[in-house]
Amino acid sequence: MYSLNEGTITERFPHRWSSYQVTHIESLPFFHAYPGARTLQVGTAGCNLACSYCSNAFVARTDPATVELFHVSPERLVQIAEETGCHTIVFGVNEPTVSIPSLLDLAAQAHTRGIPIGCLTNGYMTEESAHTVAEHLSFVNVSLKSLSSAFYQKYAGVKSVNPVLRTIGILAEHCHVEVTTPIVQGENDHEIKEIARFIAGIDPSIPWHVFRLLPEHRMAGEKAPDIRHIDALLEPAREILPYVYFSNFVGSNRLNTVCPACGRTVVERINPGGCGGKIVRYLLEDGRCPFCGETIPIHGKRVMWDSLEVEDQ
Repeated sequence: MYSLNEGTITERFPHRWSSYQVTHIESLPFFHAYPGARTLQVGTAGCNLACSYCSNAFVARTDPATVELFHVSPERLVQIAEETGCHTIVFGVNEPTVSIPSLLDLAAQAHTRGIPIGCLTNGYMTEESAHTVAEHLSFVNVSLKSLSSAFYQKYAGVKSVNPVLRTIGILAEHCHVEVTTPIVQGENDHEIKEIARFIAGIDPSIPWHVFRLLPEHRMAGEKAPDIRHIDALLEPAREILPYVYFSNFVGSNRLNTVCPACGRTVVERINPGGCGGKIVRYLLEDGRCPFCGETIPIHGKRVMWDSLEVEDQ
């Protein structure tokens, strides 16, 4: 977060982090960026939204002054990434726009070592901030909760969805973008087809991750959405967007990347728990479907998790 001192806005807790951990990039989720890569996921504390169902409320909805943060320099974080075999770094525990100077310092250091950096964001930022993020980051996943400002007022504590829609458009012009939408049954499930149309209007190759909202925080007593209900609503969306994923339940068969031209599975994933997935079979050859030659949009090279070998494509 920030403070205003004699007309200057400064970050209150620069280079102070709540956590860092090594994970699969698909678990965040990114399904079309650096497939298979280990990533160092980092985060600070705080958020500019007040989502009723926040899954990370213990750091996102807590005053950073009361959270146990620890100082780690950008140089040391990049060194940790290299020591643990990470090919990417992702700011993904809380909202990165509350710590933009720290994010940019980390990005600058990562770039000197050739490590791509990305983030997870709610997209609620100024136009200037969106351009800054787009300039310094290689890949971003934006949480688009609804197309309705009324939904954002009720569940996220802000007046309008428009900054989020603008951010997605700006980012898509400059870096790799994926979009995530948590479904609150009875509140935004009727928007599924319209959200697909909005994303396709920006770029139909954008991957879209749909989650069933698992009630937490102030909605902890609510019933979880029905899997079959959401899956049925996604069928028309798949006619609009070729890369629609429904993955946050064990046993999902909606994590796979399917070639839009021939309908064959080209990347197979499983859900070991959590929101994303893990690659178990990767068939793309030079970014193309091995069955029909269709180009599948993948940002960056594939990385072998166990050997850390980067695929030479």
